[in-house]
Amino acid sequence: MDGRGAATTLAEMLEAAEAAPPVESLDVVARILRDRLGAVAVSFLITDFTGSSVVRLGAAGRVGTGEPARRIPLAGSVYDDVIRTQRPAVENGDQGAHTRVVAPVTNRGDAIGLLELFLPASPDAQVMREIGETAHALAYIVIANRPFTDLYQWGRRTLPLSLAAEIQHRLLPSSLSCEAAQFAVAGALEPADHVGGDTFDYVLDRDTVQLSITDAMGHDVQAALLATLAVGALRRARRAGADLVEQARQADQAMREHHQRAYVTGQLLRISLLDGGTEFVNAGHPWPLRLREGQVQQITPEVDMPFGVHLPHSYRLQRLDLRPGDRLVMLSDGMLERNAKPLDLPDLIVRTRALHPREAARTLIGAVVDAGEGHLMDDATVICLDWHGTGSSQRAADTGADLTTASAPSSTSDTHRP
Repeated sequence: MDGRGAATTLAEMLEAAEAAPPVESLDVVARILRDRLGAVAVSFLITDFTGSSVVRLGAAGRVGTGEPARRIPLAGSVYDDVIRTQRPAVENGDQGAHTRVVAPVTNRGDAIGLLELFLPASPDAQVMREIGETAHALAYIVIANRPFTDLYQWGRRTLPLSLAAEIQHRLLPSSLSCEAAQFAVAGALEPADHVGGDTFDYVLDRDTVQLSITDAMGHDVQAALLATLAVGALRRARRAGADLVEQARQADQAMREHHQRAYVTGQLLRISLLDGGTEFVNAGHPWPLRLREGQVQQITPEVDMPFGVHLPHSYRLQRLDLRPGDRLVMLSDGMLERNAKPLDLPDLIVRTRALHPREAARTLIGAVVDAGEGHLMDDATVICLDWHGTGSSQRAADTGADLTTASAPSSTSDTHRP
């Protein structure tokens, strides 16, 4: 298949997916791949909210995989390897068995899910290239269709959500990870047994990237509603072009006007994509950690009042020293409060320094959950940002994987650093 043929195939696939009802777009792509490659079965697996399992959503054809019908745990599986390394896996079956190919479906660092195919023979470089291109296009198809159906939300819920957790998830960015030339960022949140009102947010503008992390007072629905007020005020101010101090002031004002006896801690960060200049506001929130040259240092800023405190106060804009190669970790107090085993968080940040921020955040959250023996007293939230610097204005559009040749990935090939 030449480049023109590939372009035609992708154009036809996108057109067919758009013509289908949103809930059937994945099935359309699966059928096209099955017919074009002679696949025995094609399916899409979506990652759940926790990052601990995948759910098979669409399938063209059937084949026995030995896996549970719907929800599949990631731990120790080929799916986990592919998501973590962002490299496809090819598993050749015994004589007469089908060959399984699993490829990452990822957009700008957001690991949406996986494309899985069972082929009658081991794929050559041309077939692997087509699978990779289709998986990349599939990410855009999912993004384009998920506003119109609850299918993808259903797939991400391997556990029932409480009302408070439902509200909390709606406050998070639609993609929990993002890559650009200058940085990569990812966030993760694990609700407590009684949701504590944590949120995080980020936005990429033409010349800046902005991040925020907030923690609302209390638990359950009351905390979720409080978080809604804070996040809404911050987003409103940010989208109106306000600087960080004004964003903080408006969030504080909204809290005092509409919720008289509660507060929200927060941290707002803005990084210039032109010169790397970094500024932030700390509203009573836990201090961030910075990993530089193998050493973790706690940033110790001046701390201003949380949003909503009924005392005279103002917010100060502070500078943060951020250099190419640094990793910045912003967290909530739920990452520090553990009701069971101790956890050396700085040491874990060092040990996960080679991981993509997406996988580092997931590992940090998992360690906190394990330390609490599966029960958190407060929400645990983390944002992990890798700063690459301003020397490049473009990034590769693929996942960084060589899709022309692939094999089952090794559990040690989990590095990401460019």
